[in-house]
Formats: sequence, C-alpha cells, structure tokens
Amino acid sequence: MRARGWIIPAAALAAALVAAGSVAQPSSARAARETAPPSEPVVIELFTAQGCAGCPEANARFESVAGEPGVIALTYAVDYWDYLGWEDTFARPEFAQRQRAYRKPLRLRDVATPQVVIDGRRQVVGAQAPALQSAIDEEAARRVFPPEIEFRAGGDRVGVGSGRAPAGGAEVVAVTFTPGPQEVVIARGDNRGRTVRHMNVVRSVRTLGEWTGRPALYALPGAREPGQAVAILVQAKDDRRILNGAVLAPR
Repeated sequence: MRARGWIIPAAALAAALVAAGSVAQPSSARAARETAPPSEPVVIELFTAQGCAGCPEANARFESVAGEPGVIALTYAVDYWDYLGWEDTFARPEFAQRQRAYRKPLRLRDVATPQVVIDGRRQVVGAQAPALQSAIDEEAARRVFPPEIEFRAGGDRVGVGSGRAPAGGAEVVAVTFTPGPQEVVIARGDNRGRTVRHMNVVRSVRTLGEWTGRPALYALPGAREPGQAVAILVQAKDDRRILNGAVLAPR
C-alpha cells in the first residue's frame, strides 16, 4: 500500500508541535503510531472564536492532541461571534464558509462552535476529550489508497500522485498557518479579561486546482510570512472527506 503524504519536511514541524502541546496517556492505537512513522495522517480542524464563552476550554483540549504523531491540526477562527462585542483577531469570512461547507455532508442542521471536524468525515462538538481521541484513533486505523503528496525541492510546487478520484471530483487545498500556540488577551465580550490560547492558527485557505486522479503539479502560495507553514489537503468536492494531507514546514 502506498503511504499517504506525511512528507519528510514536516518532521521538524511535527517534533515542535509535540514539544509545544501536552499529550494525554496514549491509547493502544496512538501507541502504535508513536512506534512507527505515520502512514496516513489524520487531519483535525477546529472551528472556534475568541468571543465564544465555551471555546477556550475546547481550544485547550484540541491542543492536547495536536502534537500527536500522525496528526495535522488546524485552527480556524470564525467571525460570526463578533457581534457580542469582540472582533476576533484571527477570523476571516472564508473560514466560516469552510465550516458551513461541512454542514450538508455531515448531515447537520446548522454549524456551531466549538467544533472539530476529523478527516472531513465526522465531527466532535465541543472537542470533548474522550470522543475526540477516539475519533482520531479510529481514523488513524482506517486504511485507504490515497494519492501521494510530494513537495518539490524548491518549495514552490507540490505534486499529487495518481489514485482513484471520488465521485464528484476532488480539489487540492493549501492551508497556510502559523505553527505552535498563540495567545490573545480579550478586552470585551463574554471572554473579557481572559487570555485565549490557539494552536496552529490558520491564516489563509486557497484552492490550488482540481485533482482528477492523474498525477499533477500545483504552484504553492508565494506570499508566505516567515515562520508560516502550509498544509496541503486533497479533498473530495461533494462529501468533503480528506483523501490525504501533508505539511511543508516553515522556511
């Protein structure tokens, strides 16, 4: 079986995230991932907001699993809590749009924060620790035949290999984020006076192009600030499941 795209340049980033996050005692599935290189990374996406009273605790639970081997963890700040009096410093409208795109495939009546989406296949509301860890372990045990992902030596392009394209097609998405934790002091709203901590804050999301099942090269976003990393996700258009993921470490 071909390994999914946990590319070598991401190794230093993964080590840094392990050091940055506190990790609970491993389950047997997680212990197995710690003794062997992860063949199929699990992508976990947290949708949160600085103005959401229940989000700081969810952020902490998310951080506790973000450093696990074989996990790509991404935090998206949404803007629809801004009306409570605090404008989220990391939020962008397109992040809320990405969350809403999961509503129909996950058969949800509406979206809510905090929410964690795992591999685009399932959700954990509130990032509840036992449910989140169980979902990660179950997705890590899933065996599929995804396309390989490889970053070119120059760091300006990424290659996606051949594979079976899902019904409705797939797209290659570049998620630029700042690795590690960041803290923001909230001055107004429900979290006034609190210091809210975020892990792996997403800065931008960009679709690089379609993936049809044949090998293809894609140009990476060029305007990246120092210290920012890029996660490449090969994602089904219709059901939004993530077929593969890989990370290009900061330059």
